[in-house]
Amino acid sequence: MARISVDDSFCKGCGLCVDACPVHIIELDENTITAKGYHPAHCIDLDACTGCASCATMCPDVAITVER
Repeated sequence: MARISVDDSFCKGCGLCVDACPVHIIELDENTITAKGYHPAHCIDLDACTGCASCATMCPDVAITVER
């Protein structure tokens, strides 16, 4: 089963991964603020992740890791 993990220390909340996800399971966490002051991305449904890695490919800060 595929899953993604987001490293909050690198994520700047740009939202490119949100737009890139074909199954729409990534969103910015409005309840969390990182040490740098950003709302990091997170997966809202790990079971629906297809492991396509579109989010990781799109991430300019290499904050997303895809495990297949």
